[in-house]
Amino acid sequence: MNFNSVEEIVEYALDKEKEAVEFYTELSQNETFKAAKETFLQFAEEEKKHVRLLENFGNDKVKIGEYKFEWIPDMKRSDYMVDVEYEPGMHYTDILRLAMKREEKSLKLYNELSEKADSDDFVNMFKMLCQEEAKHKQILETIYDDFMAEQGD
Repeated sequence: MNFNSVEEIVEYALDKEKEAVEFYTELSQNETFKAAKETFLQFAEEEKKHVRLLENFGNDKVKIGEYKFEWIPDMKRSDYMVDVEYEPGMHYTDILRLAMKREEKSLKLYNELSEKADSDDFVNMFKMLCQEEAKHKQILETIYDDFMAEQGD
């Protein structure tokens, strides 16, 4: 990825977050399992927060300085999975795999963008987004593990 300015970086990140909102919203609308529907709706709301963060960066509304950074352990489940394309009616485990891979890619993206940022404020914003995506990935990997354990795997 080549960017000519921080504005281009933020615009790219915004596009990716908006795609994530659409993705999780579509999953929630197509899912028949109530718990899964609610989970995907929660993820859509989380991604909307990321959109607002990027849109409002630099305003007093964003309190990155108050954000509590913490290490999120990586279960690395998605690291061993292949990419799949979403298709309505996919099995729940395939949807989870797809979502895990998306979060993995978002985490990598924000790590790369934090390295390209030219100010501490932008570096911290991207690090914050890294942590948020790492949390999402961990949640999905845990749901996946729990589901598979229930299935006897």
